[in-house]
Amino acid sequence: MESPVRKSLTVKWSCEQAFERFTSGIASWWPLATHSVGEERAQSVSIEGRVGGQIVEQISGGETSIWGTLTAWEPPRRLAFSWHPGKPSEFATSIEVSFEPVPGGTKLTLVHSNWEVLGAEAQGTRRGYSLGWAYVLRLWAGWRFSPIVLGLGFVQAVATPLLRRRLAAKRAREQARSPVA
Repeated sequence: MESPVRKSLTVKWSCEQAFERFTSGIASWWPLATHSVGEERAQSVSIEGRVGGQIVEQISGGETSIWGTLTAWEPPRRLAFSWHPGKPSEFATSIEVSFEPVPGGTKLTLVHSNWEVLGAEAQGTRRGYSLGWAYVLRLWAGWRFSPIVLGLGFVQAVATPLLRRRLAAKRAREQARSPVA
């Protein structure tokens, strides 16, 4: 069983401001170009602020992709949701985000768990999310010029096309091996 990914950072905003930016302001900071289902066709992302609400990516041409469903909604202190961008909901992991007042601001803590639903893919996916959340949360905090954001942004710009080509080649090999009906 894979341990949860835990990330936290502190910003100079109130809990209300931090929660608002993370939820209703998500389209202003989420890196859709590198972290989306629609990739270059991704237009926006939104969170429906209620238990049962969905996290929805809008894709050009009127398509949408459901990334997850809210399981807890407690503004401005906590939200939790299932997480399965690009996958069926039965492969959803779990995320909880809390906002704690600290001297001078707010501490955000994100815990991403339930990796076992991914079976053999759990370890590699967890490793990728550990890096990905470090990058994404620094963007949420407005740290666009931190060494981590710049470094991971560069790595992702180089690695993403390579990984997509590798995945496409793997799919082509699998289709070639499939018996024709």
